[in-house]
Amino acid sequence: MIAIAIYRNLKGKAKIESVPRSVLKIGRASENDVILDRTGVSRDHAEIYRRSNSYYIADLNSKHGTFVNERKIPVLKSVPVQIDDIIGIGEYFLKVKEAIVDEDKQKRKITELTPEEELEYYRDPRVIELKTIVHNRLLDIIDLRRLDVKKINDIELRRQCDEMVREILNETEADVLWEIDQEILIKDILDEALALGPLEDLLADTAVTEIMVNRKDQIYVEKSGKVSLSPKIFNSDISLLGIISRIVNPIGRRIDESSPMVDARLQDGSRVNAVIPPMALNGPCITIRKFSKDPFTVQNMVEFNTISRSIAKFLKICVENRKNIVISGGTGSGKTTTLNILSSFIPEDERIVTIEDAAELQLVQDHVVRLESRPPNIEGKGEITIRHLVKNALRMRPDRIVVGECRGGETLDMLQAMNTGHDGSLTTAHANSPVDMLSRLETMVMMSGEDLPSRAIREQIAAAVDIIVQQTRLTCGSRKITYVSEVKGIEDDKIILQDIFYFKQEGFDASGKTIGQFIATGWIPDFLQDLLNRGIDVDMGIFHN
Repeated sequence: MIAIAIYRNLKGKAKIESVPRSVLKIGRASENDVILDRTGVSRDHAEIYRRSNSYYIADLNSKHGTFVNERKIPVLKSVPVQIDDIIGIGEYFLKVKEAIVDEDKQKRKITELTPEEELEYYRDPRVIELKTIVHNRLLDIIDLRRLDVKKINDIELRRQCDEMVREILNETEADVLWEIDQEILIKDILDEALALGPLEDLLADTAVTEIMVNRKDQIYVEKSGKVSLSPKIFNSDISLLGIISRIVNPIGRRIDESSPMVDARLQDGSRVNAVIPPMALNGPCITIRKFSKDPFTVQNMVEFNTISRSIAKFLKICVENRKNIVISGGTGSGKTTTLNILSSFIPEDERIVTIEDAAELQLVQDHVVRLESRPPNIEGKGEITIRHLVKNALRMRPDRIVVGECRGGETLDMLQAMNTGHDGSLTTAHANSPVDMLSRLETMVMMSGEDLPSRAIREQIAAAVDIIVQQTRLTCGSRKITYVSEVKGIEDDKIILQDIFYFKQEGFDASGKTIGQFIATGWIPDFLQDLLNRGIDVDMGIFHN
């Protein structure tokens, strides 16, 4: 291993290059170990090698020569060089250093930094200024070369832009270039110009489940249920606005001062919400709910202790036997993930129609029709609401209707569908308990504008909904199915609920995680007895603790 410190100015900060070989080649050509692309450096200029714990340097017949402590060394002859001797090559000064081999660090990818290095790098105003200058220069070059980015595939476009960025950096005199890893800088510039900027690495991190951009220089991420501040930032509000446009434009959504909020999705199905000024007072903000590329399975939920095997078996029976299920929970409680998993129990031979504001469900079946709502255009026309889609879905011969989330008047149409032959439908809604969910459903039906008496609405709910699954995000960040309740019917204008399972919290472990157990109340829904009477095998052991 040979390590060498490279200076543009002996009073400045050095850039350290380490090579895990006994010979280190120096020159302007790209195949050298140390590339010095400035005046006075030949294509293959010199080499430093180690022999018997001593270092030697040889000039490879360079045009302007190689100097050790200001004395020019002979061409093609090896000269001993001591630690901290000053080697002069063109505009550069070099010193041989003792190489300290850190095996873990050597194995790191070049784009990986420690949290401290990331914080220092991304928040350095000189780096921010340099990125902005290079980014703007890159756009100018693309324009001058009349490069039609729409006609070039992504790989070739990135390759060409990579070459342009390197050309720009070679012409740049910024001292900060000597203090940072240029490969990281180049990647960041290309990500901002061609992709989603600082969001790219966060989206690629499988441990990150949510990304929350409060403003250009404040990005929070959620990992394992805990929220922390990321060192990454956007260079400016303009850069952040550009990324938002890059997300929403391909799916036909728009965001501007007249329509400053938008729901969208990424190519992988992750849900995106963006808000811009004047509504967002601190600058543009984005919230991204990430979804796994490989959809979670019920086995994953059992392993995460989100659900017990008994509850999973029961819900599978409910879905297979066409029970209407509402998944209730707060924001970020995992309702959509649970909806995905319950949907996976729908038999392959049934036609499923999914309806969402921003498509994010990841159903595994083939016979699926996916519908997505549409906001109004700039003239305020062309809006397609969830309610429109629910009504239309009834004309599409669905065996099952799956609504990503009921938020308003579409709830009435969903309940009517459940009551008119579309059993086995699934949806989610926001509420803090099964009882609250019933009140919420009633309120949302009233939002439809239909003048229905409360008694009629409750009868609709009691007749349509069979099971309510309550999902909760606990204080420790973990997610649990806290209740599974059956809707029994209506008595004295009140809808009757019966809990079948619930989660009993018992405390916290050493790491602060909630501990507890899933309890079966012993209540057995009536429809299970019907299944037994029809000769269908049901594991009744799931109702015993």
